[in-house]
Amino acid sequence: MNEALALSEKLIDYAIIFSSIAIGVSLLLLLYRIFKGPTNPDRAVGLDTIGINLMALTGLIAIYLSTPYLNDIALLIGILGFLGTLATAKYVEKGVIIDRDMD
Repeated sequence: MNEALALSEKLIDYAIIFSSIAIGVSLLLLLYRIFKGPTNPDRAVGLDTIGINLMALTGLIAIYLSTPYLNDIALLIGILGFLGTLATAKYVEKGVIIDRDMD
């Protein structure tokens, strides 16, 4: 029984390391997309995807450290990413983020 538990812990550790490396490579490619993106919507999608990758990386770190405290940080990253996506979409669509109608 202890051998199976040790094997499963080792397998989880390897999966977390592999996933973290894959997310790191993805983040580097997304940074390239943000800086060299041909259009503003491409840059907006890159920023949104970076937020999703950061949420996944936070979840992996929480699993690796066996702590539930990082889950709040992942939710906060998700909320801020959503608000950033809304602001970017409004800017791409209208050219301004805050409308000030001074009638």
